[in-house]
Parts: sequence; structure tokens; C-alpha cells
Amino acid sequence: MLPAGVFVAVLLAQWPLVFNPGYFSHDELQWAAFAQQPEGPFSVGPLWAGVQSFQYRPLTFTLWLWLSRLLFDHPYAFHGLMVALGGANAALLAVLLRRFGATAAASAAGALAFALGAYAAHTHGWVGTLADLIWVGCALSIALIVQRDRQPWISMLATAALTSLALLAKEAAVVIPALLALAWLFLQHRTAWGRAAWAALLPVAIYLALRIGVILFSPRPAANYGWSLAFVPQRWLEYQLFPPNPTKMEAGGTLARGFGDGRVLAAIVLWLALAWALWRAGPRWLSGFLLAGAAALGPVLILAESANQYGYGFAAVTAAICAAAWPRMRRFGKTVLVILALLGLWHGFNIVRRMHNAGEVQAVFSPALAELVRERGDTTIRLRSADPSQRWLFDRLTHEIPSYRGVPIGSRVHLMQAGEDADYAIETDGRLTPLP
Repeated sequence: MLPAGVFVAVLLAQWPLVFNPGYFSHDELQWAAFAQQPEGPFSVGPLWAGVQSFQYRPLTFTLWLWLSRLLFDHPYAFHGLMVALGGANAALLAVLLRRFGATAAASAAGALAFALGAYAAHTHGWVGTLADLIWVGCALSIALIVQRDRQPWISMLATAALTSLALLAKEAAVVIPALLALAWLFLQHRTAWGRAAWAALLPVAIYLALRIGVILFSPRPAANYGWSLAFVPQRWLEYQLFPPNPTKMEAGGTLARGFGDGRVLAAIVLWLALAWALWRAGPRWLSGFLLAGAAALGPVLILAESANQYGYGFAAVTAAICAAAWPRMRRFGKTVLVILALLGLWHGFNIVRRMHNAGEVQAVFSPALAELVRERGDTTIRLRSADPSQRWLFDRLTHEIPSYRGVPIGSRVHLMQAGEDADYAIETDGRLTPLP
């Protein structure tokens, strides 16, 4: 009953994500256009053969093409699938915690704190994060298989296979061997975890041998994919301090106002209180929180910008450790955990609301834009957001969109800055209004 209850709770709590009439960003619109092209660089053959492409995610992209053909015109079904995958990951985490001896209540609480928090709310609500759902689901499945370890050779084979699938979904899965090695270290050196770490290391080593040069040194498709070891301290802080900041919508903006921001200072105080509580529960709990959390983030720490979906695996790991440490915590520690959980749920709800609002606007804006482009032919259309605070959304919804429902868009649409001349204003609900 525990996994079913957690799964249903996630679906119910995130119903605004399921019943979202539109989409969040250009990625969904682009892949919907690619899905209508039987040939080309985004057809199935090139996706699997392009090992030297910067983002080699053939499993994710193949599924995305197929799902876009089936579900793009049915956003409730598309979003429902995403939230269901997120609910399944939460259910896996709850079962894992239960098998490790946590009470049913603690297991459910840890799984829901993960699934309804800021990182997961964003990941469940954006179709563009399918890769993160897959690789984290594979990692959780590996942990469940290894924890039982009834047939060692089956566990090792399943670990290697699931790690391979995770790598074909997203390069972030290179962290799986490190997570398994840390499990071996902190779980009394159980042989099963050590064997699993070696089994996962084999496909990761092959993957990196083929891909490391491309990942590190190929031209970046966008500035946020730039990397430097100098970014690590700031990225690490952002991922730690973002969850208890319920008014921040993007992890990358956590430190935008510096350490003078009261919200940042409050988050630092809460983080230090959590660290103290974990230390009092036992030094290994704090060590596990820090090391496993950093391992789950892994390569994203060197990137030029943080992103909510990059913290999805981190959220699963840290929620599990806190839930497992709960019985060993004193009253102070439990109080801190409850406060952090409540802030996380509030934060998650705010992100759910933002994703739903963005979808409502997109469901009006994109069809209206496509109809306008159809009417205007090859004439360039200049748009300006009536509300400057919404410009970020229309930047996304007009960025390199090849076509929308058969209407070519491409470079025919320009989004102007506030105060610049434009032909149409984009109203707050996505309607287009002619300008004099």
C-alpha cells in the first residue's frame, strides 16, 4: 500500500501540472515540430548514430519524438504521463526507505518531500525534463535491486543494463557508480553495493571513453553549458540554498542579490541548523548528506548556470538521508526538518502554480501567433510583451521554433524590448493586440 499511496498522493497534489492546457518552453514546441519530420537530423536514425553530438540522449529523444506525435495535441495526457513518472520515482524512493528500516510514515514523508519539493515540481511539470525522470528512475531501480541482492550476478547485470539506459537518457547518469560506492562506504561495506559500483562503472567508462572529449571541448550550444572548476562553489551553494527559498523560481537566481538578501541569509541559517542536527544524529549522517548530495549533482557543479531539473537527483538523495536520519534526531533536529519540509512544499506549490500559468498563456499565445503568421505570410512580425515581467516566458515561446502545428515560424517573429516599436502587444493572457 505504501508505494501506491505515495504515487496517488503525488498525482493528487500535482493535479495543476496534470491539467495544464499548454507548455512551458521552446523545447516542447521544437520537438513537436521535429516529430512531424520523417527525415532529418532529429529522426530516429541520426539520434542513435550521433555519438559525437553534444547532447547524445538517444533514448530520451526517441521517446520524446514518439510521445510528441501521440500526445502534443493532448497536453493533459502528456503532462499526466510526466507526473506519473515522477510519482513512480517517489514510490520507488518510499519502498527503498522502507526496506532500509524507516517507518512507513517516515518513508512516505521523505518520498513526498522529494516529489513535491521545488526541484521535482519543476521536473514533473516540464516535458523538457524527461531525461531527468528517466535517469533518476533508473538509479532508484538499481538501488532497490542491489538492496535485495538475492542473486548477485542478476544484480550486477541489471545494474549494468540500467546504468546503460540511464546514460542513453542523459549524461548526468555518470554519477551512478559514485552513488553506489558511497552506499558501500556508509552501509557497512556490504559487498553487494561494491559489486554494483563496479558493474555500473563499466558502462560509464565506455561512455566517457567515447564522449568525454565532445562533452568538455565541443562548441557550446548555449552559454549556460560553459564550464569551469571555478563555478563549483557558487553552484554548490545555489543547489543547497534554493529549496528553502519559496519565492525563488530558478535555482540559478538564488544568489542574484548576494548574501545581503534576507531570504538567502535565512536559508543559510536553516542549512546550518540542518547540518548541526545531522551531526548530532551521528557524524555519518552529515557526511552522507554532503558527499552523496555532491555526488548526485556531480558534473552539473562545473556548469556556468544552475537549473532546477539538475537538482532532481540531489533532491532524491538528500530527502532519503534526512528521512532515514529522522528517528535518530533530537527534538531540535526534527523541528528543523519539519520547517524545511514545509518551506519545500510551499516552494514546490509556487513552482507548480507558475508552470500551470505559463501553460495557460502558451495555449493562447502559440495558436494566435501561428494564425497571425499564416495571415501575414513572409512579413516579419514584431512582438512586445505588454507586461515586461513576462518577457522571460515569451523569450522561451518564440526561441527557434521551426513551426507550430504546420505553420512555419522560424525567423518571421521578433520579440522586441520594452519601449521598442512593435506591431503587436502580447497581453498577459497570451492574446495578440495590434499596436498603432
